[in-house]
Amino acid sequence: MGIFFATSLNMKKNLLFIFALFISFGAFAQDLPYLKESVFKPGEVLKYKLKYGFISAAEGTLKVEASDLKFDQQPTIHLSAQGKTSSAFSIFYNVVNQYDSYIDQKTFLPYFYTENIKEGKYRRNDKVRFDQNKNTVTGNKGTFKGANQTFDLLSAYYFARNLDLSKMSVGQSFKLTYFLNDEVATLGITYLGKERIKTSIGTFNCLKFSPEIKPGRIFRKDSKLYLWVTDDGNRIPVKAEVEILIGSVTLELVDVSGLKYPLNKN
Repeated sequence: MGIFFATSLNMKKNLLFIFALFISFGAFAQDLPYLKESVFKPGEVLKYKLKYGFISAAEGTLKVEASDLKFDQQPTIHLSAQGKTSSAFSIFYNVVNQYDSYIDQKTFLPYFYTENIKEGKYRRNDKVRFDQNKNTVTGNKGTFKGANQTFDLLSAYYFARNLDLSKMSVGQSFKLTYFLNDEVATLGITYLGKERIKTSIGTFNCLKFSPEIKPGRIFRKDSKLYLWVTDDGNRIPVKAEVEILIGSVTLELVDVSGLKYPLNKN
């Protein structure tokens, strides 16, 4: 029991970080062709539970909302996500993080991104501006050079859902350029094929991916992250799992509403 609580205390600061990783790891490569008609629409709400072993550790909600804001004279879609620790974990360390992104309605590229981080006594507010014409990103610590398509946490996830994957083959890897914590970085993801996944809300035909992870802070040297995305018109992640230094973490879809297409479940 003592080991469990010691491990739990060390995990508090990392739980929402892992949840953020699961969200952002839904993305693949910026040079792939994407569908011109989005697979999501305003009104969509996805709710997830993050479990540390058998313990419910955190929960997250993602929303797609209509927006009246324009950037560079272009209309936008508002994406939002909130992650927070569960009531049991909040006793030790309370986390409530809010993420918002405004993306182009046609290209799905981001214009403006914010993070409002509340983790225990720690506070951080980030504001990020993307200039898609100059391929630059301006954050709290200055302006950085990005790629032809550079994403934030949320826009990466939603852009990925709109990729044209019709020519993707098993074992193929992709690269994504993203901006996080005042740093431009790349992420590689490998497609592992199709698989049926059982969850608390049904069984789904899925596409399976394995994003890159770095050992050290949370993960072991041999840790693997797996992500399952519905093989239907919606392309929503229904489950992700990874082994960490002690135990494992699982993210699972627990509720969904406002989808553009019927959810393919059995």
